[in-house]
Amino acid sequence: MRISASFLSSSNIPVDLKKLNETDVDYIHVDIMDGKFVPNKTMPFSEMKNIYKYTNKRLDVHLMVENPKKYIPLYAELNTEFITFHVETMDNIEENLELIKSYGIKCGLAIKPSTPVKSLVPYLPLLDLILVMSVEPGKGGQSFILESQDKVKEVRHLVNAYHSKALINVDGGIDATTKDKCQECDILTSGSYIIKSESFQEQINNLR
Repeated sequence: MRISASFLSSSNIPVDLKKLNETDVDYIHVDIMDGKFVPNKTMPFSEMKNIYKYTNKRLDVHLMVENPKKYIPLYAELNTEFITFHVETMDNIEENLELIKSYGIKCGLAIKPSTPVKSLVPYLPLLDLILVMSVEPGKGGQSFILESQDKVKEVRHLVNAYHSKALINVDGGIDATTKDKCQECDILTSGSYIIKSESFQEQINNLR
């Protein structure tokens, strides 16, 4: 199991990024919020771009924004493996996926807990990643929505049925207990469970 660590719940981002850099975590999950698509807002790119000073891990960028096109070129400048935005943005989805690919970066679509899995179907041939939200996007520290277990299975069935190569990432309330409800996924994204702990590596080991 690959692990992506979110620092959304961090109270000291530089320190926690340095600590994560010393672990064998696969990715740093970067949550970007514009205060429109979700109520909360994260720090601007002018600050976020300094991530490279604290970690050389590959970035897994999650855009919780109304207008992904505005953010894609910025985060394409960083050490980014994936850029994912929400299928619920509705407009120019295919165009934005192609924009991500034009930078040589893997593209993904995220899906909220209430959004039907079938909304992903038109875009499956383009996708490298599907991010299944197991909480409502926009805030760290939430509890895993139990129905997400069925959603992950449904996404896996969809990926297999369409012979898609997309990886499945699950994000929200992931810990040593809820990971067992996500056996059908390829990547687990965990925030508070890692960041709020005494030993980042121990928690990462627990998730693998």
